[in-house]
Amino acid sequence: MLQRIQSIYLLLAGLAIFALFLFPLVHGAIVDGKSLTIMVTGVFQEVNGQQTHTQFFTALTAATAVVGIIPFIIIFLYKNRKQQIALCYSAILVIIGYSFWMSQAAKRVMGDTQIDTHNWGIGLLLSTASIIFLIFALKAVQRDEKLVKSADRLR
Repeated sequence: MLQRIQSIYLLLAGLAIFALFLFPLVHGAIVDGKSLTIMVTGVFQEVNGQQTHTQFFTALTAATAVVGIIPFIIIFLYKNRKQQIALCYSAILVIIGYSFWMSQAAKRVMGDTQIDTHNWGIGLLLSTASIIFLIFALKAVQRDEKLVKSADRLR
């Protein structure tokens, strides 16, 4: 049953994580007199008007791909709602840990430099959006489970 609402929420959760490849976490921050953009793939520095990839986050990039695939896997476990519920809880915990790792990577690059609100990128909000979509999907799966249990009592 891929037409259920939780499938849409899980799809949006996965797309929100994969959108981290497109949107920066921090952009236009001045560190040591250089303008930096921090993404999950690494640090980009403006050199002669061009964005140059100066530092790579290989492990964070791979983790982003793995964390982004988890909601898509959960979609296809629609026959086992209890397993879907457990994996939704697990995915929320994994994304919280991933978000912490992502923030620590950005802090390492920034050093003592504080970022202002105008330097925040959309990427900072995408993991939160993914968690919200996972919570919506979790509630929808729990509603389905409750409906099936009530139908079983009537038989």
